[in-house]
Amino acid sequence: MENKTGLRRMPLNVWVLTATSFLTDISSEMIINLIPLFLANVLGVRTAVIGLIDGIAETTASLMKVYSGALSDRLGERKWLTVLGYGLSTLAKPFLYFANTWGWVLGVRFTDRLGKGIRTAPRDALVADSIDEKQRGLAFGLHRAGDTAGAFVGIAIAAAIVWATQANAIDLSRRTFQIAVLASIIPAVLAVLVLALGAREVKGDKKADLPTLRLKDMDGRFKAFLIVVVLFTLGNSSDAFIILLGQNRGLNVLHVLLMLMTFNLIYASLSGPLGSLSDRIGRRRLILGGWLAYGLVYLGFGLSTSGWQVWVLFGLYGLYYAATEGVAKALIADLVPVERRGTAYGLYNASVGLTAFPASLIAGLLWQGLGSWSGFGPSAPFYFGASLALLSGVLFWRLVR
Repeated sequence: MENKTGLRRMPLNVWVLTATSFLTDISSEMIINLIPLFLANVLGVRTAVIGLIDGIAETTASLMKVYSGALSDRLGERKWLTVLGYGLSTLAKPFLYFANTWGWVLGVRFTDRLGKGIRTAPRDALVADSIDEKQRGLAFGLHRAGDTAGAFVGIAIAAAIVWATQANAIDLSRRTFQIAVLASIIPAVLAVLVLALGAREVKGDKKADLPTLRLKDMDGRFKAFLIVVVLFTLGNSSDAFIILLGQNRGLNVLHVLLMLMTFNLIYASLSGPLGSLSDRIGRRRLILGGWLAYGLVYLGFGLSTSGWQVWVLFGLYGLYYAATEGVAKALIADLVPVERRGTAYGLYNASVGLTAFPASLIAGLLWQGLGSWSGFGPSAPFYFGASLALLSGVLFWRLVR
């Protein structure tokens, strides 16, 4: 592949996939961050059930990610699996308008995450296949920046809707949520059209055998990385709990959305530069630094006593995402051969997603308690996450070289 340097010479596929993620996240983030508030404020759902819903949704995505990635390796094609995944998520979102029970919300989240599971591994493999290895970190960083910039815009639109309908209200109203759902449909449809019309397939070799999901043929460093990621993710519960913590510490709905905008602004601003930095100083240092930032921020969440403290900490939380999300995917491309990348991304995303189920369930139980056990309150999930982040960082540094 021709050596290409600089953003101006990025392949078309990277820009198209970045634009697709940008539009998709405008749509998703308009409603995804309101869902825990909708469940808690409108439907009266308890935190353990909120954690269960998020866990089931992410597990669904994870199971599909494994097969979808392996299937893209077998077919030697990535694009149309990616289009299918984005399309399914787009079809699911409008049904949130009619949700009146938590089971309905679970059904929509299940379908939406199924679409995410279909698209994620082939999309990541398509990015990796389209770029020279010397710019992998920059390409994935650019993609994450576009994704997160879309989240910033989406949350800004949601904040405008909240400001116009219930500016100073502590609890979210059904009417506000329904308006946000309707507004989210347009960018979701545009995202599918941009991808279908703009992306180009990077042809690989078809395989006659069925997709294989086995780890034994993978590099030992990749296997070690997966083990450490599972341990880390066990303490990385859904960000829904941070949203609920902000409300618990005194932030109203509009303040929560502005807090999320702060997070996404920092995340989007730093993803590209930190991804490019990983091309120069190595992926391990960036990931380890990000996990350290995560542990300190989660410790701060646990110690927080006011809404403004949660707001500041959530902004700093963007540093963790910027240093790890794209960089981890670039590291995987470094560790596995091109013909196995779809499978590798599927296994990685599945490991994260499957572990998200017990992580969110544990967080909900630590917050709320179960039966006669009262739990430890809102701070407990964050102390738990900070502890596992420290342990994971030590193991990552020793095992993945």
